[in-house]
Amino acid sequence: MTTDVVRVSVPRAGGSHDLRAVKVVLHRELLRFANDRTRIVSSLVQPVLWLFVMGTGLGTLVRGSVPGVDFRTFMYPGMISMTVIMTAMFSAGSIVWDREFGFLREMLVAPVSRGAIVVGKCLGGAVVATMQGVIILALAGLVGVPYSPGLILTLLGEMFLAAFTITAFGVTLAARMRTMQSFFGVMQMAIMPMMFLSGAMFPLAGLPSWLHVLTTVNPLTYAVDPMRRAVFGHLDVPPQVDAMLNPGVSWFGHRLAVPLELGLVAAVGAVLLAVAVAQFRRTD
Repeated sequence: MTTDVVRVSVPRAGGSHDLRAVKVVLHRELLRFANDRTRIVSSLVQPVLWLFVMGTGLGTLVRGSVPGVDFRTFMYPGMISMTVIMTAMFSAGSIVWDREFGFLREMLVAPVSRGAIVVGKCLGGAVVATMQGVIILALAGLVGVPYSPGLILTLLGEMFLAAFTITAFGVTLAARMRTMQSFFGVMQMAIMPMMFLSGAMFPLAGLPSWLHVLTTVNPLTYAVDPMRRAVFGHLDVPPQVDAMLNPGVSWFGHRLAVPLELGLVAAVGAVLLAVAVAQFRRTD
């Protein structure tokens, strides 16, 4: 009695396989996002509450100090950032979920580079977070921000860049986490202080020196400020109010240009991506 042996051939690793792996991981992230409506709604609740409840409440306190601008208009870029950042972190956290259910091991034994898996994961998280941010963009008219095509395109690009960097940060954290409880505990400890120090909820002008230092070394500050400058660039506000609410980030008395701020965010994202890839190459 003879037994037939089926020959199994493993495709050689190469750029085309890595590119296909990136597309597969990206597509999986989009499908997971589209099928999880609870996640879509829940991640919108917090920014909307901050914008319309907290923004309205704080606006009544500072109405006389900032004439001509609704305080919710000031908070709007910060809420876009909050939406994008939280969604990107949740996307990165799915790696821990995949590890618990064994799917991550199946991806790691595939004949593709682990760097392609990480890149696909970061791109997927960035696209999903940008899509979530589009919903907040649709609310612009309710807080006095015009629906200018140039402004929308600018914000979309800045949202994607911020989301990619945050997803890379989240993937770096998730690479060594074993449980979702640990990941979300570390995420809250890392993200919430960075969010509060980014200028998303208060102006960066006139801060105490110690708080100014903390906001300057916070990478999220350089993701939030370009969005605020883009929004205020399309508003008609008095110069003194613009200087108060939209002072920008200064180094040694010099205001940084938007391209430099975006370059810093991109550089941080590239470093975090490299660290995430290195973490995955050491993962069993």
